[in-house]
Amino acid sequence: MTDRKTVLVLCSGNACRSQMGEAILNHELAGQVHAISAGTHPQAQVAAGAIAALELLGLPTAGLYPKELSEVMTQPIDLVVSVCDKANESCPVFPGAVKRIHVGFHDPHGEALASFIQVRDDIRQRLVPAVRHALGLA
Repeated sequence: MTDRKTVLVLCSGNACRSQMGEAILNHELAGQVHAISAGTHPQAQVAAGAIAALELLGLPTAGLYPKELSEVMTQPIDLVVSVCDKANESCPVFPGAVKRIHVGFHDPHGEALASFIQVRDDIRQRLVPAVRHALGLA
């Protein structure tokens, strides 16, 4: 039996910030959290810059793909984290008492790899502790 909490990282396009958040949370909080991501209006593919930024840290990227919110709505979710203002404003109501927090990040889509790296590092510095705090994890 596992006590892992499921965290949904929600963004509008599900191509950059939420994908990096999913990978980083699954790495940094392995065993405590199972992170998934989805988008309110997902793009066709994960941004190459997001993949490159994750791979530079040695984080796995296999299996990352943009998902419609409807693909994850039936899963039991313990925490919803919106990482962009658009997703925060249009976040649907989830069944049950699902806790929600918003931790916004710059959208690096279409920018140089350096921007993706900055956002990746910002996600590590701010999202991981915010999720720990919201879920009461050590």
